[in-house]
Amino acid sequence: MTDIKEAAEYIIKAVVSDSDEVQVSSRLENELTILEVSAPPEIIGQIIGKEGKIIKSIRTLLNLAFPEIRYLLQIKE
Repeated sequence: MTDIKEAAEYIIKAVVSDSDEVQVSSRLENELTILEVSAPPEIIGQIIGKEGKIIKSIRTLLNLAFPEIRYLLQIKE
């Protein structure tokens, strides 16, 4: 995986049951990479997890893999 978008997409699609429904897009604004995850509401629940534990774990993995990149992970329904 060469960039943070591919890594996020790989991790998120591994977590959910129907990976075809998940789309990750990225854009750059003022040295901040914005990652937007789009999926149906039932899949969004799987990505977030109970009390947000899964999304926090995904953010931790991305922080460890890409410490030099400032990013914002947003979830859109």
